[in-house]
Amino acid sequence: MPETLGATRADIAVAACSDLFRGQRDILASPAGVIPTLGARLAALTHAPSLMLSDGESTIYGDVPALGEDSEYSAGYLPYRELFELIAAGKRHVVMGGAQIDREGNHNFSAIGDHFQPHRQLLGSRAAATNTVNHATSYWIARQSKRSFVQDVDFVTGVGANRARAAGTGAARFHHVHRVVTNLAVYDFSGPGGTMALLSLHPGASLDEVLDATGFDLHVPESIPATRLPDKQELELIREVLDPANRREQEVRP
Repeated sequence: MPETLGATRADIAVAACSDLFRGQRDILASPAGVIPTLGARLAALTHAPSLMLSDGESTIYGDVPALGEDSEYSAGYLPYRELFELIAAGKRHVVMGGAQIDREGNHNFSAIGDHFQPHRQLLGSRAAATNTVNHATSYWIARQSKRSFVQDVDFVTGVGANRARAAGTGAARFHHVHRVVTNLAVYDFSGPGGTMALLSLHPGASLDEVLDATGFDLHVPESIPATRLPDKQELELIREVLDPANRREQEVRP
């Protein structure tokens, strides 16, 4: 795909993932995948300087390293017991990948097919349900298609709005599925009954492409803005500081 005003689709997706953390401070960003990791680090270097970043294991970064490099400074130790305390206190925003998501925000990265005899075994449930009922959760889908945007997920790992409401106040009180970013567009859950809605189209992507890659009834507003382009400073940070090896271009292909 040709560049759009100097920014590739991967650059645009990084900026969109950065915007997931806009207005958030003093929380732990927990991104999964190349594009969300770059997005969180870009946010920390620009509009969200108090965002906490970690190595995903036990260390809070004291700086913002390039992708694939270790931090030169440690700002603290984060054992798992303290991570669970952050989760329970809502002091975290996780960006998870996944094989499937539906219009209610239910998410699956456990298995495809019947759960007792799946034809594809995936990562497993892990803490996805706990994440979705305790703090902000967003999703990154690198290749949107009718196989990933489905009418009904095969197995629920992350809890959507309908299931959170049905489970009662304990599950619904802090439930917050924030946004979904894909290679085509950005979505939120402002549609009827809290269902998925198209928030913006990435430059170069069309509404027909989005609809052809969606397996459910997507709410489409009358006016659809374009996903913003990263500015000059952001492009320099993405390309020269955070990802000089261009790994993002391997995750978002034309």
